Amino acid sequence: MTSSTYYSALGGLPPQTQTLSSKAVFTTAYAVIPKTVMSDIVTSVLPHWDRTRAWILARPMTGFAETFSQYVVEVEGGGGSLRPEPDARVQGGIFVVAGAVTITLDGEKHQLKTGSFAYLPAGSGWTIANESGDAVRFHWIRKVFKAVDGLEPPPAIFTHEDECDMHAMPDTEGRWATTRFIDPSDVRYDMHINIVTFEPGGTIPFMETHIMEHGLYVLEGKAVYRLNSDWVEVEAGDFMWLRAFCPQACYAGGPGRFRYLLYKDVNRHAELW
Repeated sequence: MTSSTYYSALGGLPPQTQTLSSKAVFTTAYAVIPKTVMSDIVTSVLPHWDRTRAWILARPMTGFAETFSQYVVEVEGGGGSLRPEPDARVQGGIFVVAGAVTITLDGEKHQLKTGSFAYLPAGSGWTIANESGDAVRFHWIRKVFKAVDGLEPPPAIFTHEDECDMHAMPDTEGRWATTRFIDPSDVRYDMHINIVTFEPGGTIPFMETHIMEHGLYVLEGKAVYRLNSDWVEVEAGDFMWLRAFCPQACYAGGPGRFRYLLYKDVNRHAELW
């Protein structure tokens, strides 16, 4: 058991006495969307979803995310959708941070609770329902699937963080580890969704610079993150977008663990224009 907690306290509205200073920043290399701006007035409602609202954290646009969109979705009891995904090209990853929800795929119901993960292949025609009386909140990552000639499409995945091993990075004595929901050796998948965990004092000890685009949502704790040429302090509830090749590193100073949900695009050739 991981004894994990996941930040889920979005919504509300700051008081009129709130100062306007914020770590919110939007650049061509990275963006930081802190939890303090994820209020009631920035939510979206979605077609064919009942009793649902969503905070849309990233979407493809010029100078921003190119490969994915990421939502935090809140579904009240009795809500859900029989037509959740409008685009048959799009695969999805769902990670539950509070409550429980039921996903039906190919006639089979899958019960997801806090800490559960689902990978939903493109065109799979899944449905989702909150059959409880309490609201559920989950992250929903969407990406157009890049099919490859000669590779069969990847299958669905339903799992829980407690069912997945934490893989320590080499020579870190377990201070930096990754929980992988999708097998990194399975080239059929063109995206990975992981939970990255740093123990207090753990670091990314070099400026990572790579082709993978990232979405990072802080689930627990706090840290100082290096993004391009800037140091930014982030905490549970903050979201970061990192453009491909944006230099990045972090230091987790404690007092508790620092954990985030990580998206990255993988396993495909670079597209040439």
